[in-house]
Amino acid sequence: MTSTTDRTHRPTTLPPLDFDRLPALTAALAARAPAHDRDASFPTEGVALVHEAGLLTATVATRHGGPGAGLADTVRILRALGAGDPAVALVTAMTLFAHAAEARTPAWPATVYGDLLAESAAGPALVNALRVEPELGSPIRGGLPATTARRDGGHWLLTGRKIYSTGAIGLSRMLVFARTEPGDGEPVRVGTFIVRMGSPGLTVEPTWDHVGLRASRSDDVVLDSVPVPAEDVIGLTEPGDTPGARPDPVTGAWNALGLTALYLGVAGAARDWLTGFLHERVPTALGAPLATLPRFQSAVGEIETALIGADTLVDALAARVDAGDPEAVEQAGVAKVLGTRAAITAVDQALTLTGNHGLTRANPLQRHYRDVLCSRVHTPQDDSVLTATGRAALARGFTSAASNPSAPNDN
Repeated sequence: MTSTTDRTHRPTTLPPLDFDRLPALTAALAARAPAHDRDASFPTEGVALVHEAGLLTATVATRHGGPGAGLADTVRILRALGAGDPAVALVTAMTLFAHAAEARTPAWPATVYGDLLAESAAGPALVNALRVEPELGSPIRGGLPATTARRDGGHWLLTGRKIYSTGAIGLSRMLVFARTEPGDGEPVRVGTFIVRMGSPGLTVEPTWDHVGLRASRSDDVVLDSVPVPAEDVIGLTEPGDTPGARPDPVTGAWNALGLTALYLGVAGAARDWLTGFLHERVPTALGAPLATLPRFQSAVGEIETALIGADTLVDALAARVDAGDPEAVEQAGVAKVLGTRAAITAVDQALTLTGNHGLTRANPLQRHYRDVLCSRVHTPQDDSVLTATGRAALARGFTSAASNPSAPNDN
């Protein structure tokens, strides 16, 4: 076991990080995933297995006694968990991202983060940022949150509704993006308020009835004057053009590459089921497995080539981000577009090859397809990445043309 001391100097013990358990863990999660998908039930036991393997706290900083895993290791973890149960992988990702952000740039109040570490030593302590609202949508596109924080003595009182709150029912800490109510000449400020599960006035409404990632329980969270200690706030500042909503570039790269790896794990599981099916399926007219036909071999080769390329790109960029390469940070969004498209296309091709068998609920391929489609909704979304990438390319072209006025102009 790893001994650790947080910033309040309270000794805690986090589970040791054990990458050797990943294959068995993937299999264990995969065995339970169909039932959780069918019932849309939160995979509590799967999260516990992830915790026991030390994966849930992998990115806790070494100064807190944690493993200090970087993005490359996180990508490895999320790809394996995604192949088993992407709902478990997604709630794990949100927690890993929270610890990684604190490792890079300490922002939590020391005692509050110390409490989280102590709880993480005793059992799973999931963390997620609750940002999306019915009217606002995702705050990354701009706008003030409707959720408000009103000062009341030594507390803030939070009121509002957050939607698509991944893992809501299983969270230990909710990082709620909200704005303050003006008072006593103070301006409106925005920030992240640390809300503990079980706080008075906090309700999780079971609204999640999704096509994919059904076990993620991304339900609504309703806050009705939920008390938060005055000091339990991260980054409380006056709003700018995008008030506290847009992550810093490195955080954005972690989100983009980590979540892409997760969905590439889903696509990898779909490929594995497909290859097994093609070996087992022996049509009477053929008298041999479908895997012996060149048409199927070529199609599987198409899938494998796309996934190898996407996995290699994500792994390489993750390692470069860990090394502090700013160009890799900038390219993470592009990798998400390429990687998630490769994942979706791979599973779609597998469905085309298997027909009714792939769409049968008794087989996992239809579940993999529903799950992999969810890759499109995560930030950064394709339109944002493509617009930013296109503008950058056009700006380079304009600069190049301006520096070379003698270049031919066909217009």
